[in-house]
Amino acid sequence: MATIVVQTEINATLEKVWEVISDIDNEPKFWKGTKEVKTLSTEGNTIKREITIAFRDQKCLQEIQLKPKESIRAKFTKGILNGTKVITLIPKNNSVLIETSWDIKLSGMMNMFTAVIKNHIKSGTEQALKSIKEEIEK
Repeated sequence: MATIVVQTEINATLEKVWEVISDIDNEPKFWKGTKEVKTLSTEGNTIKREITIAFRDQKCLQEIQLKPKESIRAKFTKGILNGTKVITLIPKNNSVLIETSWDIKLSGMMNMFTAVIKNHIKSGTEQALKSIKEEIEK
């Protein structure tokens, strides 16, 4: 498994940060590794969806757990990726620390390339958090 943790501090209220990151249909706007999202079902704070990732236009299934103003936990349930991506919000005085942690590996025969994609995912996460920060602070 590849473990990746990226953080950034955003000068905004918890409510404003949550408003932007919890709009998960807007994910491709910030996360360039996600090309397309399609919600399959919603039940309370649990969303099942299909995403198309930039890596060879692969489709993956995800189960998203929203904990309002705390975290978004995406579990990859089918496809080339296995594992989780968790976005956690940590309120500070006049800002919010946003932390994204991945615990991920490629499935099947592709598992041997997990280490290779680790840097790609880390770089993409850094770019996504930078874009989210710019959007919120503008």
